[in-house]
Amino acid sequence: MKTLLALFAMLLLSGAARAAELECIVPSKPGGAMDLTCKLAQKGLAGLRATPNPPPSDMHISYLPGGIGAVAWHSLVSQRRAEPNTLVAFSGGSLLNLAQGKFGKAKASDVRWVAALGADYGMIAVRADSPYKTLADLMAALKSNPTKVLIGVSGTIGSQDWLKMAMVFKAAGLNPKGLRFVALEGGGEAFTAMHANFVQVVSGDASEATLYASGNTRVLAVLSEQRLPGVLANVPTAREQGIDVVWPIIRGVWMGPHVTDQDYRQWVSAFDRVLANPEFAQTRAAAGLFPFGLTGDALAAYVKKAVDDYGKRAAEMGLVR
Repeated sequence: MKTLLALFAMLLLSGAARAAELECIVPSKPGGAMDLTCKLAQKGLAGLRATPNPPPSDMHISYLPGGIGAVAWHSLVSQRRAEPNTLVAFSGGSLLNLAQGKFGKAKASDVRWVAALGADYGMIAVRADSPYKTLADLMAALKSNPTKVLIGVSGTIGSQDWLKMAMVFKAAGLNPKGLRFVALEGGGEAFTAMHANFVQVVSGDASEATLYASGNTRVLAVLSEQRLPGVLANVPTAREQGIDVVWPIIRGVWMGPHVTDQDYRQWVSAFDRVLANPEFAQTRAAAGLFPFGLTGDALAAYVKKAVDDYGKRAAEMGLVR
């Protein structure tokens, strides 16, 4: 009996320790833009250590891939609903998946939206030794024989990586139904697959391309209104190359639905301070992201509208379950 009581006490202490420990969950494998989002939150909070009344900042990052984010979502919503110090990374792609019913019957209102930390844009990349030197080269190859080119995407059919590539193909006057996609778990895995020549193209995000913009990667186009600063400054937009597709992506963090109002407001306040810190602007730019900051109720309202808009767009493509 004493042994059972001791074991129960240990389990309670373990749960309490986990609840007290500051954690950011990456809902994909390491190396992609979701990973980058948690690292950005980690650096942003660490940047407040020298300020008066700093928030907790000793954050550790964990990885919970599976179901293009569904595993992490359901873990927090069903098993870890009230953990006051657990954040989960999300992106515009998460909202698109939510709109399409890829998280089951989940709704945007099922969780507490804490902060959007920056904006990203879609991009299309190939290996540096690829025969495709421009976006026009790639479109011509896909038009000639779409079965020869494998396109790596994070997620399955209907994911944002799939959808933005389909939109690019459609804008070029081609039928996206002929494209061959390979579903992968996160941007890091997609780039790894491309460098191993398992896929020939990656439809991903500019921030991911910034991580892999070395001698073995060529970015053919960014899906932004104008050229991006920094590492990708010389990469033309799709618009410049005659394909009018722009795909912005927000990045941020959310919490479980039963986190108390007090704890939730404390984290909203903490990220308000992060976003107002001039050093954070430099950190965000170094990560390949651009200014876009919303917290608390304003972010929740934005997410609700975005999910509705994504749902309409997905319905037009016949993707809503």
